[in-house]
Amino acid sequence: MAKLIIKNLHAEVDGKQILKGIDLTINEGETVALLGPNGHGKSTLLNVIMGHPKYKVTEGSIYLDDVDVLSLSTDERAKLGLFLGMQLPSEVPGVINSDFLRAAVNARKEKPVSTYQFYKLLDAAIKEVKMPFDLATRSLNEGFSGGEKKRNEILQMILLEPKIAMLDEIDSGLDVDAIQVVADVIKAEQAKGRGFLVISHYARLFDLINPTRAVVIINGRVALDGGVEIIKRIDSTGYEFIKTELGIEIEKEEPEMNKVSIGSCAVRESIKNNG
Repeated sequence: MAKLIIKNLHAEVDGKQILKGIDLTINEGETVALLGPNGHGKSTLLNVIMGHPKYKVTEGSIYLDDVDVLSLSTDERAKLGLFLGMQLPSEVPGVINSDFLRAAVNARKEKPVSTYQFYKLLDAAIKEVKMPFDLATRSLNEGFSGGEKKRNEILQMILLEPKIAMLDEIDSGLDVDAIQVVADVIKAEQAKGRGFLVISHYARLFDLINPTRAVVIINGRVALDGGVEIIKRIDSTGYEFIKTELGIEIEKEEPEMNKVSIGSCAVRESIKNNG
């Protein structure tokens, strides 16, 4: 069983330190909800694990089993069994979606899958995420709606079969029906033993996928690592208890963040993006 081990991880972007000593272990088969106010390092952590070149690791280590993840390129990390479903998937004109997906699948295989085998896998996965098949014949994410881009990320996850799947607000911008589809896919992958690290501002998604643990990042460090009751408490009261009970001053937060629930955070973000 795969194990992702992060120790004393420090990272910066554009000379600004964001992660300040993250310690976290994720086992294959676990689903970990990753929480925390905006700007405290959640997305940075996922990008650092996946090897985004914008982020510079200044201290610490990341291992998947006995393999030094930080010594690998991004594509090597994907081959090792890591996957990142992005918050804002890029459009790539001229690269056909199905060609990209087939290349990604074959990169992880010793023997490439045949065209027939691939399209059989693709057809089944597309039906699972309830996407129109014609999206597979178009340029990668070009002209896709926000919801279609997110489903395409989930489609990639199904086909790549990672050991640990990291999902960065994969549910943002989705309507209720689409969130249910995404949750159903995650549950099907959980049943296969897939490990998950999931960022979301929607308590609804966490209710649907039943995380095994909840981790809260504050000021670039893990402030809490415990049971799922943490999610409900944050959704009800915000992050005020982090300050009052743990004595941790929140260095950076949105105005009135402590009075905002997970759900209303998401609504506000959606209005800002679509207004």
